[in-house]
Amino acid sequence: MSYTSLLIFPFLLTLLFLGFPVAFSMMATAFVFGVWTFGWAFVFQVVEKIEDVASNFVLAAVPLFVFMGAMLERSGIADRLFEAIHLWTRRLPGGLAIGTVLMCIIFAASSGVVGATETVIGLLAIPVMLRYRYNKELIVGTICAGGSLGTIIPPSVVVVVMGPLANVSVGDLLVGMIFPGLIMAGSYIAYILVLCLLRPSAGPRIAAEADEPPLAERLRITARALVPPLFMIFAVLGSIMLGWAAPTEAAAIGAFGSVLLTLFYRTFTWRALHESVMKTLQISTMIMAIILGGSMMTGAFVGAGGIAVAQELVNNLALGPWGLMVIVLFLAFIAGFFLDWISIVLILVPIFAPLLTMAGINMVWFCIALLIVIQTSYLSPPMAPAIFYFRAISPPEITTAHMYRGVVPFICLQLVTLAIVLSFPGTVLWLPKMLLAP
Repeated sequence: MSYTSLLIFPFLLTLLFLGFPVAFSMMATAFVFGVWTFGWAFVFQVVEKIEDVASNFVLAAVPLFVFMGAMLERSGIADRLFEAIHLWTRRLPGGLAIGTVLMCIIFAASSGVVGATETVIGLLAIPVMLRYRYNKELIVGTICAGGSLGTIIPPSVVVVVMGPLANVSVGDLLVGMIFPGLIMAGSYIAYILVLCLLRPSAGPRIAAEADEPPLAERLRITARALVPPLFMIFAVLGSIMLGWAAPTEAAAIGAFGSVLLTLFYRTFTWRALHESVMKTLQISTMIMAIILGGSMMTGAFVGAGGIAVAQELVNNLALGPWGLMVIVLFLAFIAGFFLDWISIVLILVPIFAPLLTMAGINMVWFCIALLIVIQTSYLSPPMAPAIFYFRAISPPEITTAHMYRGVVPFICLQLVTLAIVLSFPGTVLWLPKMLLAP
């Protein structure tokens, strides 16, 4: 048996550490090892891979979800959510941080784009929390962890890419991630509340103001801020959960709904629409190029006998289903220190999905566990995309040391969520079974 296929990963990592873009590194790796294995006939396989990616109906949801997030950035929804939610939470210990997490949940469920959530909400929440002398580590952790909830709270661009690679329904993944996402977000809120009860200086309560609006006015503000985005969330997720629409069709509903929200809030401009379209084009092109590179590399790996080699290694190690799953998740966690989410998904899922399936592991359950690990990688230095986003919007008084210390408790909470999901598969599998089973 040829072990040539195992050289693919050192070759790829060498290109990445030399600074080449991920998409081109994958394409170059695929081309070198594909030609080595198949000769110039590999060019015809490349053309076939391009056609497969370009004609994949499920991947059409990627630009639709990205456009939805880009339009919501410009709809004014974050400003209104910030005002409405903090009307109710600011009297609590750590109320501004709790309200920020709640806002992240709603915004993540509306957009599905991680960077958009963290950037928009961070720009609103950081100055207010600094004004009320919130602990800087708590500010960082709340916004980085809350802003990255778009990975594990549907709709999620990550899931749209992961589903076809793992050969599982995107609808099952979108529904299956609801409970784990709520568990993770709930653990954030519980931690903030307990921390600020034990250490009131970390998140001081805000005293009542003389001009505080009456109950009726607060209800009106809340309804205006919450009802439209909640209606759009139901239109996207509800249509999938009730079987009315496929994920791609639901993404189209969400994209159209984001335009309607800008009209409802009277923030629609042709300039905003143009900027959203251009941002969608830029992000979607990047994602699709990486998907193509990953597809090419997987083809070269499989053609070189990589799956058979991996199967032999797994059999020799006698890991068993649980051991195999833990090893894959550990590899994903380590990879998250250096690679972005799409690289992790495209490298690990196509290679290990057949082995995990043969081991009898439910792939929906595994994919949600992998999503939680990817969520953790967003916060884990040195790569830590969430910290990079935060650094771009943070004032000078919040240092890099504050950022690294601030995310540690939330990484621990994410690992607790992972342990719950692994211990109780029903947290993932029960809801899809109840709603989507034929």
